[in-house]
Amino acid sequence: NTYCVILSGGIGSRFWPFSRTLLPKQFLDFFGVGRSMLQQTYDRFSKIFQSDHIFIATNELYSNLIETQLPDVKPSQILLEPARRNTAPSVAWASYHIRALNPNARILVTPSDHLILKEPELLDAIQKGLNHVANNDCLLTLGITPNRPETQYGYIQVEDPNNGFFHKVKTFTEKPEKELAEIFVQTGEFFWNAGLFMWNVNAIVKALEEYLPEIVAKLEPDNPVYGTPDEKRFIDERFPSCPNMSIDY
Repeated sequence: NTYCVILSGGIGSRFWPFSRTLLPKQFLDFFGVGRSMLQQTYDRFSKIFQSDHIFIATNELYSNLIETQLPDVKPSQILLEPARRNTAPSVAWASYHIRALNPNARILVTPSDHLILKEPELLDAIQKGLNHVANNDCLLTLGITPNRPETQYGYIQVEDPNNGFFHKVKTFTEKPEKELAEIFVQTGEFFWNAGLFMWNVNAIVKALEEYLPEIVAKLEPDNPVYGTPDEKRFIDERFPSCPNMSIDY
């Protein structure tokens, strides 16, 4: 019942001139290891997900790049978006698509451009998270214990950092000034936002209805088109009119 959605449609503008619109950073061998960042992401999660349960959400521009770099991924696993509308519409479409395949699905949503140095620890945390969302209708995000007052990351504040593995989120602060970041690190209540999310499919569908009704109205989650040959035509018609929204926090 576990599925992985790799978000791979960004243009990586902050890494220009290395990252360009037609060849963004996720398709580059950025670390000189012989595999692109996307390929490394796929390799990482194929260790804990069935290969046919890994989906790539990307822009139509990158169809050939995906097929070339990930030849084992079937065309049916590549969700080709007709327009860039940020991460929220991407997550919504992927969730509706997966729910049509498996109404009991548990989903990991991950970027395609992470550098992971402690892979076993990450995969262990994800396994714990997926087990948690199997029985809890919550939206789970993964936090990293900060080791310095970094101003380029988002910070997640939790209610009780010493109470087990899972914590209720109190606040989120995006890229604070250095003085504030220093305070965050000192309190021990804050984690860096990793940008990885886990949930069961019914929890995310319900949350989208509550918090992002503009997207729900466009993509019609209960439309029987999902999981059928007509799905892509429907998405091509509706997706471009979705609002440009992020689901980072």
